[in-house]
Amino acid sequence: MRTIVKGAEPLSLSQHRASAHADYDNYQDKDQLRETLGKEQRNICCYCMNHIAATRGCMKIEHWRSQSCYPSMQLEYSNLLGACMGGEGQPSRLQHCDTRKGDLELKWNPADQHCSIETRIRYTSDGSVRSDDETFCMQIDNVLNLNLSLLKNNRKRVADEFHRWLKEEKRKVRCFAPRRRLRRRIKRKLKALRNGTSQLTPFCQVAIWLLEQHLWR
Repeated sequence: MRTIVKGAEPLSLSQHRASAHADYDNYQDKDQLRETLGKEQRNICCYCMNHIAATRGCMKIEHWRSQSCYPSMQLEYSNLLGACMGGEGQPSRLQHCDTRKGDLELKWNPADQHCSIETRIRYTSDGSVRSDDETFCMQIDNVLNLNLSLLKNNRKRVADEFHRWLKEEKRKVRCFAPRRRLRRRIKRKLKALRNGTSQLTPFCQVAIWLLEQHLWR
């Protein structure tokens, strides 16, 4: 997961919320909402970080606080996220993200900057995602199923690619002030991954985390 910076909500959503008898089901402009959420998240899922396309059938509109348990929040933009389809239609053991979560709750919201979600996540060499917070670590496994083998393998590929990049960069700078030059290269790569508004590479947060670990050493 990575921090999601919420921007302005679609005008159609605020107008609908102000109308009589408004609820999520009778909101008619969900396509615009998907487009806004997709752009805001730079086309990656709020939970697993896989690619999402802002179209029906390719992206779900996730209520971080579920509609059934928190009906007063069903039209609150701060509560709405873009999620992948999460294995919809498959057995529960193969589902993940919003599809697996359903009405269950999560301790931390990636769109709440006070949660600092990126500081609560770490990655292991086999592609697993973990948290030092015991409750959240359990939710990663049992609520979101983010350590499903498919997702682990995707994260491991990103980690392996990072290590190949790092090895090559070390080879390039070994002859002169290697530590200082390597730090500059790492910072440039971090800046490229963090900034901008263009589409992000799926599972890019794994590379960002690994880059930060090397900067802190």
